[in-house]
Amino acid sequence: MTTTGLARLEVQSVTWKGLTWVNVERPTMAEMEYLRARFNFHPLALDDCLSRVQLPKVDEFDDHIFLVLHFPLFSKQMRLTLPSQVAIFAGASYVVTVHRGELKPLVKLFADCVQSEAVRDELMARSSGYLLYRILDVLVDYCFPILGKIMEQVDDIEHHLFERQTRAIAERLSFVRRDIIAFRRIIRPQIAVMELLERREYPFLKVDPDVYYGDLADHTRRIWAELEELREVTQGLNETLFTLSSQLSNDALRILTVIFTALLPITIIGTLYGMNVHLPLANNAHAFWIATGAGALLGLAMWVWFRLNKWV
Repeated sequence: MTTTGLARLEVQSVTWKGLTWVNVERPTMAEMEYLRARFNFHPLALDDCLSRVQLPKVDEFDDHIFLVLHFPLFSKQMRLTLPSQVAIFAGASYVVTVHRGELKPLVKLFADCVQSEAVRDELMARSSGYLLYRILDVLVDYCFPILGKIMEQVDDIEHHLFERQTRAIAERLSFVRRDIIAFRRIIRPQIAVMELLERREYPFLKVDPDVYYGDLADHTRRIWAELEELREVTQGLNETLFTLSSQLSNDALRILTVIFTALLPITIIGTLYGMNVHLPLANNAHAFWIATGAGALLGLAMWVWFRLNKWV
């Protein structure tokens, strides 16, 4: 086993039984120039490693394949799942991973491979195609805990939906729906990549694509199906929340209307007695109380009428 860490370059490599895994974190032009000189990779593929706007894809060359994949990374600050890009070159005797060091499972897998002979023997003793499968497998599996967190949030929102905390629930639901949309944008293009790996056989990878990459395609499709279900559930919750919010608004308007209507007799009587003309009982010492009582009785009668008609 040999490991190499190149000075001034973010390049590490481990070699075991004729297979080399080169890992590049936080790549710059210097690292790309090193890979070009060592492996003679296509310049456009190396440029894609530095770009942050690449769509997931598979580029096929005579002696290797080049993958660009995105995997979810949750940002607590933004409360949003963001894509983290991984570029992979896989040939007969090497696998090269280029990423920004954000995906902990990939960082841990390489560190374990460097530190443990048992891990190296498990990952690197078969073929480059099997090592590629194991790298992709840990990254795909990393999606499930993030998916589980979203499911927990949806369940919690559903549980508290009828507690009349409409504004707080609406805000939480909006963040979750945005997160699901972002997650779907990450996963959807991956399905085509995984299915292509499942269908195509690359002799230099020396692995059964239907068995190994088919497993990755199944997991990716499962994640997509879960996201579709979550999208439908949150859409239903949003419609329910809108209905509840409308009902609360209607209840408030109905109560305000009843109060205004009940006070209307007093308002009319007060307005009449405020006119600068002679009115009945104007000179009566108890005119105020008589007018107030009459208005109150009329208001009470209207309230009883509303109750009998089940308007309140």
